[in-house]
Amino acid sequence: MASENGFDQFFLTNILNDSLLHIAIDFLNSRELIQMPVQEKIPYSGVYAIYYFGDYPTYQHLSNHNNNVTDVRNYYPIYVGKAVPRGTRTGQIQNATQSLYHRLHEHTKSIKSTNLDISDFRCRFVIMTGHDEELIVPLESEMIRKYTPIWNSAMSGFGIHHPGSGRFGQKKSEWDTLHPGRYFAEMLTGELDLTTMEINEKVVDWLNNTVEDFYF
Repeated sequence: MASENGFDQFFLTNILNDSLLHIAIDFLNSRELIQMPVQEKIPYSGVYAIYYFGDYPTYQHLSNHNNNVTDVRNYYPIYVGKAVPRGTRTGQIQNATQSLYHRLHEHTKSIKSTNLDISDFRCRFVIMTGHDEELIVPLESEMIRKYTPIWNSAMSGFGIHHPGSGRFGQKKSEWDTLHPGRYFAEMLTGELDLTTMEINEKVVDWLNNTVEDFYF
């Protein structure tokens, strides 16, 4: 990269291409998938990815890809998330308390309350401890940038929590519109931006372009 103002010596270029983040991504992508719901508690923090294998029509292109994978490194995630130790935001990091398990358990409850089948989902994760925990947030961001998973990128709402008292005037997320059933989402009264059909069409187009462009 060249600049027009004499700052060439200060540019740090291509750092992500060979960084620790890519080593971590390669490590995660080489792990075997675990059937959801996860039964064993995981008392650690880290980054996780969720994968879809079912027959819900909107995600058929993604499911077809994952069901035909012959190399574990080529599964395509529907969602990427993180589980961080308590105190991460303030710098006062404490020991994790089943953080990965709790996040995956929350997602399991969300999925089971809707028109989706939890048995169609699998996950895998990378556990990070000690000073490596400082890479959890950038690793999640790089995974999302690399794969643009549909529930992170093109359709909002999967990872949200109960909005809290007095906030039920908010609109339903796109995820809750396509997958109704979460108790708190059913109490939201705000006007929707897109109809279920429009969300469905957007997601199908996104998956047809993104997954195919990534691997083919």
